[in-house]
Amino acid sequence: MSELLHFSEHQLQEGALVFMAIVYALRVRWLLRFKAGKERQAATGLGDTNPRRGFIYSWANVGMPWAMESTRTKKFLYLQFVVFHLGVVAAIGLSFVIPYAAHWLAWPPLVLVLQVVIGAAFLVGVMRLVRRLGSSYLRAISTPDDVFSLVLLIVWFGFAFFAVNNSTAGGEWHLVTYFFMTAFFLVYVPFSKISHYLYYPFTRYYLGKTMGHRGVFPVRRVL
Repeated sequence: MSELLHFSEHQLQEGALVFMAIVYALRVRWLLRFKAGKERQAATGLGDTNPRRGFIYSWANVGMPWAMESTRTKKFLYLQFVVFHLGVVAAIGLSFVIPYAAHWLAWPPLVLVLQVVIGAAFLVGVMRLVRRLGSSYLRAISTPDDVFSLVLLIVWFGFAFFAVNNSTAGGEWHLVTYFFMTAFFLVYVPFSKISHYLYYPFTRYYLGKTMGHRGVFPVRRVL
């Protein structure tokens, strides 16, 4: 292992993680300053729900494709969403496995699973990019950060795919590039649209609390 690869796997990643943690801590501290407003009306509905049930249902909404029309009627897009985010988790996890638990990658089934998941996420990313650029509606609401983040993720998935086996037989460039891109993401993400996941628990909490008070969440299915 060269000094550059060792630096990219350890000091660079650790520094980027510390930076991201500090930025997120400051942002969460700022978010906690905003409290959910008090309800100005009496509780409504049938009395079988409350704010607590409402925000729990709201938090779980991302895993219930049947709960929203946009995912209920477009199952393939929801499947893309799941595959894409599983790929993100796998590629991020890989950046910890290679430096600190590389022996896990000596198990061929794990290597295969990681490559299948990351490879599928790469293909989904390409499909998403084509859809975003090919649709006049999506282009109209897209910002430069939307396109830049997506292209960067696609390229990152590509290098993560080749980094899975942690082999330097053909050189280290793919591993070095993967770790430098991972570090860049750790620094860039808090300031990009990718940080939307940070807001999810807060926004869904406020929405669920209100909708639970009004008797709307959990949504009652009528057959």
